[in-house]
Amino acid sequence: MSAGKFITFEGGEGAGKSTQVGLLAKNLSARGIQVVTTREPGGSPGAETIRGLLLDREADWDAPTEALLHFAARADHYTSLIAPALKRGDWVICDRFADSTRAYQGYGLGLDLAAIDMLYELTLGSFRPDLTIILDLPVGEAAKRLAARGGDADRYERMDTEFHARLRQGFLEIAAAEPERCLVLDAACDIETMSSRIISGLDSRLGTTVPQ
Repeated sequence: MSAGKFITFEGGEGAGKSTQVGLLAKNLSARGIQVVTTREPGGSPGAETIRGLLLDREADWDAPTEALLHFAARADHYTSLIAPALKRGDWVICDRFADSTRAYQGYGLGLDLAAIDMLYELTLGSFRPDLTIILDLPVGEAAKRLAARGGDADRYERMDTEFHARLRQGFLEIAAAEPERCLVLDAACDIETMSSRIISGLDSRLGTTVPQ
């Protein structure tokens, strides 16, 4: 049993996960909690190497290969960073985790969900996040945010509306299947309102385990 807590943020493109990870970490740190923030793919030296392969613009991975690379990175991330931090009693906040592989490679790209479950069991066993916060955003609103952001769009940001609709539905189905673990929040609001809702939801779900 880990002494710390593992909190993951999930959602489609443009939902604001990275911003909210930072704000939640700041809030928890102010309460005297030792916080580690991390991301996937990546988060440890080995996993960051694999991240480079996944994001290589010259590569054209199919869904099974992508899933294998994600779980290889995740195994190193868990062993090298997440598990030791939890054992120390730290709270780990992760920008994406295994639900993203299920949503992107499974629901989005059509990989058999049973194959993803098998890879999860192989690399993580019974380990699960204590809380998964899913930032839900309508596809049209997400597209507007990405356009406003500018810059070079990555492979997934460039995918069509149907892909993003499947992705959103995938996250909602993941949440429906595990309501005790997952908290879905409407992300179509300003940053401050979103942060307040996240903190309120976390306190409600984790109760008195959060020092005040």
